[in-house]
Amino acid sequence: MVRLYDSRKRILVTGGAGFIGSHLIDRLLAQGHEVICVDNFFTGTKRNIEHLHAHPRFELMRHDVTFPLYVEVDEIYNLACPASPVHYQHDPVQTTKTSVHGAINMLGLAKRLRCRIFQASTSEVYGDPYVHPQPEEYWGNVNPIGPRSCYDEGKRCAETLFFDYHRQHNLEIKVARIFNTYGPRMHHADGRVVSNFIVQSLAGKPITIFGDGTQTRSFCYVDDLVDGFIRLMKSEPDVTGPINLGNPGEFSIRELAEKVIAMTGSKSELVFLDLPADDPKQRQPDISRATRILGWEPTISLDKGLKRTVEYFEQRLPELELT
Repeated sequence: MVRLYDSRKRILVTGGAGFIGSHLIDRLLAQGHEVICVDNFFTGTKRNIEHLHAHPRFELMRHDVTFPLYVEVDEIYNLACPASPVHYQHDPVQTTKTSVHGAINMLGLAKRLRCRIFQASTSEVYGDPYVHPQPEEYWGNVNPIGPRSCYDEGKRCAETLFFDYHRQHNLEIKVARIFNTYGPRMHHADGRVVSNFIVQSLAGKPITIFGDGTQTRSFCYVDDLVDGFIRLMKSEPDVTGPINLGNPGEFSIRELAEKVIAMTGSKSELVFLDLPADDPKQRQPDISRATRILGWEPTISLDKGLKRTVEYFEQRLPELELT
């Protein structure tokens, strides 16, 4: 039940100590809301939210969303789940449980409170796509038993649960499919190409490219993504999603490596390794639905976003474990 005594909202963000979650919390606090950050710190870090500990409208709860949570809030953003192969393959069973049990628990909470709930889904629901770029209508090409399945199928099941709760219980849901996102507060060892390339380049180490580097990705700066989250959450009740949120600018992995080397002035060499199983060869969002319905499109170029991200890692380089 939405509280009527205060125009300020109390908002729950699961996975709030993560890379994207911490930026979302910053934005929500800047808008005047109260925020409860829930995280079990498997991949999230206290560093990402340490600047908020004294904030009068911020509250931190250490909690695993695979267990029920009892709080009183007006909105829920469900971001909890390891999101990089290094992390989600470390404990694949727990990854699936986080997506599925976590969705059930957060949807149950939203049902009790009759509040709006947002699901951070992923472009990985499209798998290794046959359709390019990927529109929301595409059902995907996902291996259900491969090493990435814990994440891909976990997120697909979470979407199923969200839409079943919407149909069965008339719950207000918002589902966003996130494409590759980057920016400050990325984990330096999460295995993602942007953080990998920047850290390797700054340290003067070889830049490792899996495959021949011709596979493509579309990189969205985190501030643009958070803007899309908030626009979707504020949209009319009949706008459920799924809605793609990402930057349609497509770059090969080799192009990204060369940009990072040029930007850092590094002398790092490129080293090519075997491509992991089920790694998508192409990834580019069709964002026409987001543009039409939300009036949203990215505004920060890859060059500008990379510059900010490089500056962040330059500051952190002395404390990183790069052995």
